[in-house]
Amino acid sequence: MDSLAHPPALDHDRLAALQKISFNYFLAECNAENGLIADRTRAGVPASIAAVGMALTAYPVAVARGFMSRGHARDRTLRTLRFFWSSRQGPEPDATGYKGFYYHFLDMQSGRRAWNCELSTIDTALLMAGVLVAGAYFREDDEKDAEIRRLADALYRRVDWQWARDGSTAVTMGWRPERGFLPYHWTGYDEALILYVLGLGSPTYPLPPESYEAWLSRYRWKKIYGRELLFAGPLFIHQMSHIWIDFRGIRDEFMRGRGSDYFENSRQATYVQRQYAINNPRGFRGYHENCWGITASDGPGDQAGIIDGVGRRFWGYRARGVPYGPDDGTISPWATAASLPFAPEIVLPALHYFHKIGLKDDHRYGFTASFNPTLGASDDNPRGWQASEHVGINQGPIALMIENYRSDFIWRLMRNCPAIVTGLRRAGFSGGWL
Repeated sequence: MDSLAHPPALDHDRLAALQKISFNYFLAECNAENGLIADRTRAGVPASIAAVGMALTAYPVAVARGFMSRGHARDRTLRTLRFFWSSRQGPEPDATGYKGFYYHFLDMQSGRRAWNCELSTIDTALLMAGVLVAGAYFREDDEKDAEIRRLADALYRRVDWQWARDGSTAVTMGWRPERGFLPYHWTGYDEALILYVLGLGSPTYPLPPESYEAWLSRYRWKKIYGRELLFAGPLFIHQMSHIWIDFRGIRDEFMRGRGSDYFENSRQATYVQRQYAINNPRGFRGYHENCWGITASDGPGDQAGIIDGVGRRFWGYRARGVPYGPDDGTISPWATAASLPFAPEIVLPALHYFHKIGLKDDHRYGFTASFNPTLGASDDNPRGWQASEHVGINQGPIALMIENYRSDFIWRLMRNCPAIVTGLRRAGFSGGWL
């Protein structure tokens, strides 16, 4: 097995450089007139509203780290919030949003719905998390800061979480003007923890407590590699809500019953990912103690072949997970980096390894989004296949979770956000900083 017996951790300067180059995505892949952030680095793609939420969260971090001036961050934030507040809300198929929610993808120039996509409840939640960060950070007594606070509050208050239930208990995954609500709901452990916290905390259209109970009702507690945890296969599920909420020491009813919390659960999931790579049950090239990170990601594309005498099948974009799959040998360094606050003792050596094998080479925003050593690797190229595009919602977690590891900056900011505090308490959380 290709591993490092005692690998060094990534040094402070390299970690800071990784944070800055990852953040640069939001400076460059942006329409500065309306604040929209491109979904990925492919020509002609629309904006991702989730990436906008991460950008709004990243601007205060960038000010604190000297990546951009406060004035630049304030003006970019203000243009973004003005766009979302004034953009067209209605049931028409070419609107920007409806009932306070927004379409998953928006045209970068017009801001209208793109690709006939759904009105996305989870992506709106990630957008609103960034909106609330803006309102919490820009607190000076001047006209522009005051407008940011007013717009942030108004945008959050406009989201009709009750409508998004479609008469049921749990929140639906989305809505399309052509066919109505999607038939799926957010239930069971997934990235929607932030959605339910924001929905429960709403001062205008709050979700009832039974919505959160419906979400909890389909949890799966498992023992994997000797570790007990609330299960979700893709690593991003264990990270996304933690960008904004400090779950250390606070527990809902489920976690109180298990003697754990969501932060500790993500720590366990991070170790499960590493152990899966060590065990490498499917025999992929490159997996070892410092080469792991399986999540929703781009892949080599739909293809099959015989490699090292084994029939292999590869996919394009897919929600990969461990230990039950799907897995085609594709590793996502961004997902490893976003686990930094949970288990730095195993993440930092992995990031060092990614540097060592050149995963930043020829990539303008840091590590390649994903790579597959099983497909095309050689002695001269241990990386194998590499993704050619960077993705906004991959870049954000790198820069933001590095900051939570370094300073708790976002977590400290959001501990004083009324929507977060109210939502957590209505969900039954107690203890710790609450």
